[in-house]
Amino acid sequence: MARKKPIVIVTRKLPDVIETRMMELFDTRLNDDDHPMTREELVEAVKAADILVPTLTDRIDKGILAQAGENLRLIANFGTGVDHIDLAAARERGITVTNTPGVLTEDTADMTLALILDVIRRVSEGARLIRSGEWSGWSPTHMLGHRLWGKRLGIVGMGRIGSAVARRAKGFGLSIHYHNRRQLPEYVEQELDATYWESLDQMLARMDIISVNCPHTPATFHLLSARRLKLLKKTAVIVNTSRGEVIDEQALTRMLRGGEIAGAGLDVFEHEPAVNPKLLNLGNVVLLPHMGSATIEGRVDMGEKVLINIKTFVDGHKPPDRVIDTLL
Repeated sequence: MARKKPIVIVTRKLPDVIETRMMELFDTRLNDDDHPMTREELVEAVKAADILVPTLTDRIDKGILAQAGENLRLIANFGTGVDHIDLAAARERGITVTNTPGVLTEDTADMTLALILDVIRRVSEGARLIRSGEWSGWSPTHMLGHRLWGKRLGIVGMGRIGSAVARRAKGFGLSIHYHNRRQLPEYVEQELDATYWESLDQMLARMDIISVNCPHTPATFHLLSARRLKLLKKTAVIVNTSRGEVIDEQALTRMLRGGEIAGAGLDVFEHEPAVNPKLLNLGNVVLLPHMGSATIEGRVDMGEKVLINIKTFVDGHKPPDRVIDTLL
């Protein structure tokens, strides 16, 4: 007798090739219209599913997990970050949690460099000027940005993505500095020509560009607080492609408006999809809709990792990308 296929509920639309394979392997319930599930829908999903495949838009908190059926044994997250899942509650209920690490590193690093270039050279401002029909022609002092070569880049969080940013930035002639929980091995520092700062405060005060590349955890919430943002030089710019909660967005907005920080490139927001309306009116800010990892290749790679984690779990083995054991 054939073994019954596990019920897999997917909360958002995934690439067609991934959804097709899921339908072949499992008893899969898809979200065809790609709407963000309501809390009530998430509760119904955890009651019915053997395996849940959520994304960062789904807040799987303790209250939702308390209503999960006894059959829910795996949450195979489509994404690297798991700050939207209550890992402690999942552990208490014996639910394994997996993610999709590594596959978005290069895509996110590309977007980080794109934002740095955009803000420093005022690319989006120039594009808006052209579309407005108000450009009157070239002038020696018009739309002046800054040279990237020779500037100091401070990377907050030197993991996979931070290191990939450093490799790209080195090619643009930037001086690489970083703050991390742990100093990198000497051979990595030599490869990247990177300077380690044990004190985040000291690094922030000396950089021309800050790139935020650390995950959102309780320890990194508002890591760049109002106090720390005030340490930045008035000529400095800040770029964030990690999580909006790492920066005190209200303080950042206030300082950008007051000219205390020269500019910012933000792909993530503290309360997304809501964006502080005061940010929308600032010409020195580039805003993107959380698209740092948005490549076809990246999304398919993420889906393939989800498939491997589910298939390995269903076959009675430990999935390769377990994160539940990383909870401190």
